[in-house]
Order: sequence, then C-alpha cells, then structure tokens
Amino acid sequence: MSSRVPAIARCLSLCALFGASSVVAMEWPLPPPGEDVVGHVQVIRAKYEDTFADLGVANDLGYLEMIAANPGVDAWLPGEGAEIILPTRFILPSGPREGIVINLAEYRLYYFPKGQGVVHTYPLGIGREGWNSPLADARITAKTPNPGWTPPQSILEEHAADGDPLPAYVPPGPDNPLGPYKLTLSLPGYLIHGTNKKFGIGMRVSHGCFRMLNHNILQLADMAPVGTPVRIINEPYKFGLSDGKVYLEAHAPLDDTGESSVVDRHAAVINALLKREDLGSLRLDWDMVREVVAAEDGLPVPIAGPSAVIASSVATERL
Repeated sequence: MSSRVPAIARCLSLCALFGASSVVAMEWPLPPPGEDVVGHVQVIRAKYEDTFADLGVANDLGYLEMIAANPGVDAWLPGEGAEIILPTRFILPSGPREGIVINLAEYRLYYFPKGQGVVHTYPLGIGREGWNSPLADARITAKTPNPGWTPPQSILEEHAADGDPLPAYVPPGPDNPLGPYKLTLSLPGYLIHGTNKKFGIGMRVSHGCFRMLNHNILQLADMAPVGTPVRIINEPYKFGLSDGKVYLEAHAPLDDTGESSVVDRHAAVINALLKREDLGSLRLDWDMVREVVAAEDGLPVPIAGPSAVIASSVATERL
C-alpha cells in the first residue's frame, strides 16, 4: 500500500488552511496544558538553483526530513516552481518539557528555556553506523567558543586507515570540524557542536557527537547555560493532542543503539500509544495509523477526533 501521495495531499490542505507560504523562525510558543503540537507545515516554490541541502540550511531543517516530506522530488534539482513541503510542524517529544531533548529517530533537538513558555527546535547530525549516539540523561558541563579539536586516537586511526591522515590538533577556524562553538556534555567524549561542513545536518554523519548548523549552535549556546539538562531519546512514533484531535508523527525507526531498525513497526506504535494514558479511551482511525506508519514522512497527521471512544485492547487487536 502506498500512502505517500495521500499524505502529501493532506499536507497541502493543511498548508492552505494555515495560509503558510513564508518561512518562520523555529521558535514556537508552548501549546496549552494537555496539548502537544507546535508550528505549521509550509509549502514554498523552488527556484531553479535550489537544492534540499540549501533549503534545509535556510529553514533549519535536516536533509533526511526534507527527503521524507517530499517523496518523488529530486533533492538536488527540484526544478523551477516545484512545490516543496517544509515539515515545520512538530509533536513535542514525550516527557518533561525542560532543558534540551534530543530525539535520535527525528534527527532533531528541542530546547525548552526555563520560564519562557517557548520551545526552540533545530536539526542535528547524529552518530553514524559504528559510532552511535547514546541514549542517556546528561547535562551541559562546559561552553567553549572557537574550540580547537584534538582528534581521539580511534578517529586518528580510522582516518589513517582510509588514507586521509589527520593532524594531532586542529586549531580554531573555518577548517575546524567543531565549528564556532561546542557544548561539552557530562557523557565522556560527547559534544553538541557546530561544523565546517554544510552538508550532513539531519543525517547520520558524526562519530557520535551532535552536529548542528553553525548559526543554530550559536543561538543555542547563547541561550542554554552550563548545567542545562540534556535528555537523549529515540522516539520514531510520537502521539499528540491538539484542538481535540489526536495526531501521529512517524519517522524511520532506529534501534536502541541508533542503528537502522527493521523492528515490528506496529508493535512499536502500540508501545508508544500505551505510554499515553490520556489517549487510551479515544477511538483511533487504524487505517490512517497504518498509512502514517507506512509513509514515515515526519508530518503530524490527525488520526482521531474528540468524540469517539473505544477500548485500548480492541484498538491493539485491530492494528
């Protein structure tokens, strides 16, 4: 069953509803208590020279989330006038809305500044195969502008084996892989940092650290103090409430170590749903749930309205 075309059609209808045609900053007011959805999907028309990589940098979106939201569109040459979906509507991750939350499956970071009633969100590059980013609770222990980089021995050996030897120390500057700023985490060896490469944000590209666009890391570093909690999770399926409707947002799953996963997606969806006790009495459209899970396009889609009721056990059996 192909569900991508219907998903795009719903997205275009949503964009028409919101009248969204221009890019907005990725800072959103927190939704009211009991609600979970922020932002709105946007549609733009590509210029001849546009690529998904360039559009991602301009709109604080990662490469893979642009690909997922625009199936069938050439990422390197969408074409003059092509309609491009910007997936700038999000279900907030589950759990406390405080500090920094990194969702590996989403390649995205959320920052909830204390007492401000807003959320900032940024795309991330995460650890590639063999260098997986961890699942953990941590905190920021240091903030360093214009960092130098001393490659660890494992990375020196990897590059040497590939015929691309690294220097023992890379000074601050435009060639430094850490970019203009680094945030040191309480997890030994792990950082949130900028980059000297534009391509790779929103992909599995790093040696386990969290790579950000340079203007994004500078914004985050200016806001997040030392001691900020950092919660690293892996949620490919996010359920949320907004205006009396239940939404589901689906991403391609990674396993608990960050590897690409072939898990039982339906079981994973049920597990995610069971964590939301407030949704247990709502009747979901399970045909739509299956469609959203199959599409994995990262777009929040309504899967239930406010009036229907059904037992969770029956819902589980139908899925």
